[in-house]
Amino acid sequence: MTDRPLVVGVDGSEPSLRAVDWAADEAALRGAPLRLVYASLWERYEGAALAEDLGKPSEQVTAEDIVRVAAQRARPRHPGLDISTDVLPEEPEYALVREGRNACALVLGTRGRGGFVDMLLGSVSLDVAAHADCPVIVVRGSHDNQVRAGTRGRVVVGVGEQATEPAALRFAFQEARLRHASLDAVRAWRWPAHETTDHPLIAGEPARLHEQHAAEVLEKALRDAPADVVLRRRTVEGHTRQVLLDASHSADLLVVGARRGAGRLGLQLGRVAHGVLHHSACPVAVVPERTPPR
Repeated sequence: MTDRPLVVGVDGSEPSLRAVDWAADEAALRGAPLRLVYASLWERYEGAALAEDLGKPSEQVTAEDIVRVAAQRARPRHPGLDISTDVLPEEPEYALVREGRNACALVLGTRGRGGFVDMLLGSVSLDVAAHADCPVIVVRGSHDNQVRAGTRGRVVVGVGEQATEPAALRFAFQEARLRHASLDAVRAWRWPAHETTDHPLIAGEPARLHEQHAAEVLEKALRDAPADVVLRRRTVEGHTRQVLLDASHSADLLVVGARRGAGRLGLQLGRVAHGVLHHSACPVAVVPERTPPR
């Protein structure tokens, strides 16, 4: 159990309400309070679902309505859950990043535009995932109802080249343990372009060496893995982003690390984290990894 809340950014949209469902289950698993936050400078939500539920025109839906409906949605899922709400008069990116400083995690929905709703990630979720000090979980996978926690019994974590993602691994171990799920630790590998060869007698050796290196990186990263988590080590040939996206189709949660560090400017997300946030078939947890200044 933890006293730090699980914070959900809500805006009245269907993706954010699905995030509330997922976060209520997650808070119950963690024994954490659930905090529902609406930033009042957020643009109006897309779609009329909330207005229809309230029986009023969309232009009359207030910030208080949005957090009230979100709380009403969460309570029946876990009646004993400690739920609080707040309306913050500022831009959502700044408000949610600040909320994350005292949260065990932030949970957000997708916010695509037009025909891309639920496909591409919106700018608020992307900015928060890039800058928050705590894990940020973006709830994806609604196209096949994977928003329901625990349907697959499997968590996936991507392991990077340097095997220096202890925060992401710790988070993945915790999530697998809470769900009584197995954990797949995945390390992708590829041949460097300059080693490409079509000769059948020598093609096998470079592949074996690169796969062996990937296995060594994976083993080093997992040397302190807890004994109470069912762990599978996987080395897979291919681009890291695509390997993880393929794995997301049979997972409850995909965990990736994001490097933070002094002097780093702009969106502090690598190409892999950026890609899976946009296209994963299941919820994605982006866990900040602090790197010391040089």
